[in-house]
Amino acid sequence: MATTLARIARKSLTTSTAFSIKRHFGTEAVAAATASTKSITPSADRVKWDYRGQRKIIPLGQWLPKIAVDAYVAPNVVLAGQVTVYDGASVWNGAVLRGDLNKITVGFCSNVQERCVLHAAWNSPTGLPAETSIERYVTIGAYSLLRSCTIEPECIIGQHSILMEGSLVETHSILEAGSVVPPGRRIPTGELWAGNPAKFVRTLTHEETLEIPKLAVAINDLSKTYFTEFLPYSTVYLEVEKLKNKLGIIV
Repeated sequence: MATTLARIARKSLTTSTAFSIKRHFGTEAVAAATASTKSITPSADRVKWDYRGQRKIIPLGQWLPKIAVDAYVAPNVVLAGQVTVYDGASVWNGAVLRGDLNKITVGFCSNVQERCVLHAAWNSPTGLPAETSIERYVTIGAYSLLRSCTIEPECIIGQHSILMEGSLVETHSILEAGSVVPPGRRIPTGELWAGNPAKFVRTLTHEETLEIPKLAVAINDLSKTYFTEFLPYSTVYLEVEKLKNKLGIIV
């Protein structure tokens, strides 16, 4: 009996001691957390930047992407390095233009649609210019891949097309969706090509060639609607708010 009573007394003492220690340290931890929270007072005009977000403009060395004033570039587009987007051009959601190795230009009133990838190599195995050049009134369909190629004025590149190094699409030409243009291949003016690898299909009619720039102009008009939704922004409004509060101005 005495042994049993001793065991019960020892167990109760251990339990009560552990509970009191836990309560003591738990109270101290809560008090310390509360004190640290109270000591941090963020500034009223602090700008909360999210550095995990995607950057649209990425300078590389001395090269900074250039965007014309009236060109539309969607918020989630990536422009890196030697990229120039000329007047009236538009680059749509999710496109990536990597000018890290060579120049990339998007000409007047041309458009690069959703999820396109434009890149350029150091040099071209064909001896042709290695930069990626898109001239005026050109439509690049969604999900296309262009690398060190040249597209002359008033052309249409269909969706999911691939143009390899040194390829050339001459003016007033159309490349059907899903086409693959091998390195160094030339698509002559006024022709329709398609397939993998791309092959001649037929000659375009005069009416079809007239519709090519009209499509680019129509997409340019559509981009103006989107352009108004992404006005220029800055942190100047914070200074205005402080000035209003200082002078007691109520608007």
